[in-house]
Amino acid sequence: MLCLVYQLGLVNFYDACRIQNRLQHKRSNGKISDVLLILEHPPTFSIGKSGSFDNLLISKDRLNQEKIALFSTQRGGDVTYHGPGQIVVYPIISLEPRGKDIHRYVHELEEVVIRTLKDFCINAGRDENHPGAWVRKEEIAAIGLRIRKWITMHGFALNVCPSLKHFSFINPCGFSDRKATSMLKLLGHKVSMKEVASRLIAHFSDVFNAQIKSEPHREADIRL
Repeated sequence: MLCLVYQLGLVNFYDACRIQNRLQHKRSNGKISDVLLILEHPPTFSIGKSGSFDNLLISKDRLNQEKIALFSTQRGGDVTYHGPGQIVVYPIISLEPRGKDIHRYVHELEEVVIRTLKDFCINAGRDENHPGAWVRKEEIAAIGLRIRKWITMHGFALNVCPSLKHFSFINPCGFSDRKATSMLKLLGHKVSMKEVASRLIAHFSDVFNAQIKSEPHREADIRL
């Protein structure tokens, strides 16, 4: 399959949702091929449709002080954090050619992350009961999806070097007994966001058998 890749830089959560909705509509009507959006968000908490505001551990006044945005979203999952230093990947792809198999799709997203981390000497694994990528009992990548007309939206977020302090303001993905981690914390040094994104794209191509075509960032092409 052909998959267009757009690396968008820093995009606020609301605009990213609008972009995804627009692309999902085009993909479901056959007007575009599969798309992979790669970006970062400003500090943001998003709460999925099965989530609870009880897992937000600070007040809205404190949120304003910390300059962290808060959004409710139609993706699956509970509360999660997005922020600079975290690579967010939103695939807008059709699952019809892939057997309409959501479990397979989640497993393959996990595989992309696990292979990428292995390139940086980090051994991550799965938790059978909780989607994502884990190093021991610490979450290094969260997955939250929305699938409409068998077109995927939202995706996964890999913690490269975000502020782990912000994760302490929530129960990540609803867990009160687990914490988030990052590549920076595990390795003890920073790695290039550009290199991590490059490895993610390469492994996405391999796992999904996708022909990748990187597109220049043109505002008029995909932004609303």
